[in-house]
Amino acid sequence: MTKKPRLVASIASAALALAALGTTVAIAPAYAASCSGAISVMAPITGPVAFIGTEQLNFAQLAVADYNAKTGATYTIHQDDTQLDASQASTVAPSIVANKSIIGVVGPAGSQEVLAIGGLFSANSLALVSPSATRTSLTAGTYTSFFRPIPNDGLQGPGDATYMAKTLKAKEVFIIEEKTAYGSGLSKEVAATLKKLKVKVTKIPVNEKNADYASVVARVSKSTNFVFVTFQDAAKSEQVAQELKKERKKAVVFGSDGSDQPTFKTAGSYISAFAPDVTSLSVAASVIAAYKAKYGKYTTFGPPSYVAAQVILEAAGRACAAGKGTDRTAVLDEIRKTDIAKTILGSRLKFTANGDVLGGRFYIFRIAADGSHQLVG
Repeated sequence: MTKKPRLVASIASAALALAALGTTVAIAPAYAASCSGAISVMAPITGPVAFIGTEQLNFAQLAVADYNAKTGATYTIHQDDTQLDASQASTVAPSIVANKSIIGVVGPAGSQEVLAIGGLFSANSLALVSPSATRTSLTAGTYTSFFRPIPNDGLQGPGDATYMAKTLKAKEVFIIEEKTAYGSGLSKEVAATLKKLKVKVTKIPVNEKNADYASVVARVSKSTNFVFVTFQDAAKSEQVAQELKKERKKAVVFGSDGSDQPTFKTAGSYISAFAPDVTSLSVAASVIAAYKAKYGKYTTFGPPSYVAAQVILEAAGRACAAGKGTDRTAVLDEIRKTDIAKTILGSRLKFTANGDVLGGRFYIFRIAADGSHQLVG
């Protein structure tokens, strides 16, 4: 008789804790505290775009720490470096699947990596929640354990093209298509919409490595308004922008979400982003304050990783509350039911049947003279 009130109080306490995380589903701490496991972060922790992986890793670590503190659970992070390379992702994927302590994956970061390992993870009912892979076809139904809390290129491509044509009044656009799963898919989306809007389009494919951007820029006509680039390494976007200035051409670089990195800083350039600048969002205030205090600066690549980890953690919590432990299939089933009232990205999170976020949108920023990003669309 004396134990019942304490149990009820504990359950209420956990429900309040998860409410603070934004979930609409309560969880009993008696189960949450007894369940444990690891979340893999598949990201470019080293290599030319290591800042992306480091940022995604740090935000995921923060999400785990927050969840553990609020529920009494003991989840951990497992680091899996992919260097944003499909072959590297394929190398580490089998060990992740074999590690039975791993209940879900934040990542991979790049679309080419998902194409390389998505089938293996789906076959083993291991959830992938990517904070940055945007290729449209990834949610065409092939990868049944893949989800993303960000919109796909089916929105980004037409959205960027429409903004260039209708808002910026572009008449001629030159597209540099990097030959990756991400670059090829996105350039196709952009080109198709531009042509529908009667904009002249020239598309030049380039290799991911060792491309000669000076010779590519030499082919940009004097009447071109924008050079749309589909790079995943923003240093290349900056190189193109500087080559345009060197050649005294009026065209301005418009970078896709892969260009939203500190290395792309030419004033007047445009960037598309799959997440908002959460700095001014009240729902993100405590998380961002904690992140800055511990890790420092961040970009739009980081916050979606917090949300991706939150999705897995809350799904595992619900599976535990139902007495299913942290079985991968149970966690995967609960991820499909995700309904978070408001994430740190400022909006509600529910997934479509194929794993896309409902109601997603892209944001367009212009790089100011001081290097800051000004929201313009």
